[in-house]
Amino acid sequence: MRRTLTVALAALVPGALLGWLVYEALGGSGNGGSGAAGAAATGAVGSPSDGTPDDKAGTLSASASATTAPLKGKVVVIDPGHNVANAQHTAEINRKVDIGTNLKECDTTGTSTNAGYSEAKFTLDVAHRLRTLLQEQGATVKLTQDGDRPFGPCVDERARIGNAAHADAVVSIHADGSAQGNRGFHVILPGLVHEGAADTRAIVAPSKELGQLIADDFAHSTGSSPSNYIGDGTGLDTRKDLGGLNLSTVPKVFIECGNMRDTKDAALLTSGAWRQEAALGISEGIAGFLRR
Repeated sequence: MRRTLTVALAALVPGALLGWLVYEALGGSGNGGSGAAGAAATGAVGSPSDGTPDDKAGTLSASASATTAPLKGKVVVIDPGHNVANAQHTAEINRKVDIGTNLKECDTTGTSTNAGYSEAKFTLDVAHRLRTLLQEQGATVKLTQDGDRPFGPCVDERARIGNAAHADAVVSIHADGSAQGNRGFHVILPGLVHEGAADTRAIVAPSKELGQLIADDFAHSTGSSPSNYIGDGTGLDTRKDLGGLNLSTVPKVFIECGNMRDTKDAALLTSGAWRQEAALGISEGIAGFLRR
């Protein structure tokens, strides 16, 4: 009988010990079921019983947020060049404003294709497409004008809007008005200016980085080539005579998306599908800059 009991106990003890170990591993009764079993039952991801957020859960949440909204917390200002109503306000837009190095007209009417499609309409359309693409990535986007002003704004005010927004990046959208046969895009970078109200010393380097990224992505997205008449084939041009750049205190560039006076470029600029690709290229360049 004793031998029989000894054998039975020998068989039961390891099983009981194994069961206790499994029970403890699953959370036991002393932690309110907040271990793996509790997590599985409630759908929680490893939250400690004292309510302290789990490091892994936070990492997962941050990673998911970064994936779905990689530009969250970033501010981008889009500056659609000119204004469709500028031509009706010639006195106002011809008023001179201080751009740091000298005085210059408040704004201009911009150019147009030979068929009459205006630069101002083009820039606003691309700006709307670009805004949507950036907002989808979580960025806060502001426009210097949205077709809601009688004219302008003036070039100095355009700069102030980006500065006041503490923008992480500002892009001014344009299309050129050069001669037939002159084709392609170019990105205008701020030159080194420290004169009067202008001081670009802090923004020259980051603006160049922003401009290079936009040029690369714009070419890839649209299939367009860098300008054959400005920038020596680099797609980049540095200028010191633009108030929108001279007066900026945040990284800023202009992009001339093509030449409206060239028939081949005009065919692209007047295509909604191409304008979407243009907006995509600009957005990818901006996103690359903001994620660096």
